[in-house]
Amino acid sequence: MPILENLTCPIDGEYLQRQAGSLTCSRGHTFDLAKTGYVNLLPVQNKRSKDPGDSKDMVSSRQNFLNLEHYLPIIDAIMTGWPKAAWQPQMRILDAGCGEGYYLHHLGQAFEKAAIPVERVGLDISKWAVTAASKRDKTVSWIVGSNASLPVPDQRFDVILCLFGFPVFHEFQRTLVDSGYLLLVESGPQHLIELREILYDSIHPYKATYSEGVTGFELESEYSKQFTFSLMSQQQIQYLLSMTPHIHKASYQGKQQIKQLDKISVTADIKLRWYRKTNERSK
Repeated sequence: MPILENLTCPIDGEYLQRQAGSLTCSRGHTFDLAKTGYVNLLPVQNKRSKDPGDSKDMVSSRQNFLNLEHYLPIIDAIMTGWPKAAWQPQMRILDAGCGEGYYLHHLGQAFEKAAIPVERVGLDISKWAVTAASKRDKTVSWIVGSNASLPVPDQRFDVILCLFGFPVFHEFQRTLVDSGYLLLVESGPQHLIELREILYDSIHPYKATYSEGVTGFELESEYSKQFTFSLMSQQQIQYLLSMTPHIHKASYQGKQQIKQLDKISVTADIKLRWYRKTNERSK
């Protein structure tokens, strides 16, 4: 069962206590647990739109693609590069921008196989993503919330993962223990290059993010994982396209060209960077 402990009220920052099917703070703010076990800690006043984050259709496409298991090598790359100093008894992990829970679920399986107990918390701003995640794995604490204001106290986690998400470094630094670890996983220069060459007339030069470093964190290691996979139907191709920003950015002509394909071999190029929290204050 999900723990849903050591969380704070998104309205006033008070600790939340479990009372039957709800989480309640001392000032009376109450957040009901959904039937599938997650809790929504994103109050209306903190939303920038009526339905923030990925849509139901986008989540469904990502789920259908990821269930093909083409991205399992990313799990192996994360586990292989996990810093030895990050291993802690009852290690507490946050997946900040967890999507529909694929990575956190498979990481949990890897830790279980290694007989390493961990507490896993997944947070995403999309209620559709968290709903799907809570159906995938009942042993994780799933939360609808924002990286911009994590509903947890200071030094809550030993490791924070931000996989293809939107990092908010000052919040990550606040909620990590001293010398805690942050993993950023992003697309590399050749990621999905075969699709992009069809979708666009020209490919923009690759620009590495955070090349000047990240205030409040020290880069510990950086490495890449490249592999290829095959999509064997137009439906599978659309699953992948629909879960990427290219579905919105590409031209009509490019997307029409993609629709003519019935199979394609695609390159995955993934960049992984492990950071350690420092005493320097992040902004």
